[in-house]
Parts: sequence; structure tokens; C-alpha cells
Amino acid sequence: MADFCTAALKQTETMTISNRSDFAQWAIERAKAIVAEQGGNLALAARDQGDAAIAETANALGQAIVDALLEVFDGLLPQD
Repeated sequence: MADFCTAALKQTETMTISNRSDFAQWAIERAKAIVAEQGGNLALAARDQGDAAIAETANALGQAIVDALLEVFDGLLPQD
């Protein structure tokens, strides 16, 4: 069993994941939050800004994904 924090824009919720279905639900909710925040920023940069802004927001999207994956990994480690 693992606990993970799901950040949805500026809201934080902790959920306990004890099975595959719980994990799937966490992943869906986390992906929605990432796309809502970072994907919107990327779309705006692509529409209104230059290549540097697009690259910066694309990197932020990638970092948000990495952070979510590390959050899961850290939750799988045994608690001391």
C-alpha cells in the first residue's frame, strides 16, 4: 500500500493506493491535472510566443511528468 499526493492545480489530495484500480485512478487524475496546467501553458506558448517559450513550456510539461513518476516511485519505497 502506498500514499501519493495528487496536485490538481493548487489543490492537494492524498490517496492510499492498495490495488491496480486505485493506481489507475490516481494516474488518470494526475494526468488530467498535468495536462490542464502544463498543456494549457504549452498551447498558449505555441499560439502566441516564439520558439524559446515553446521549448520552456514543453520542458515544464516534461518535468511535471517526471515529477509525477518519481512521486509514484518514492511511494513504493519502504518507509523507515
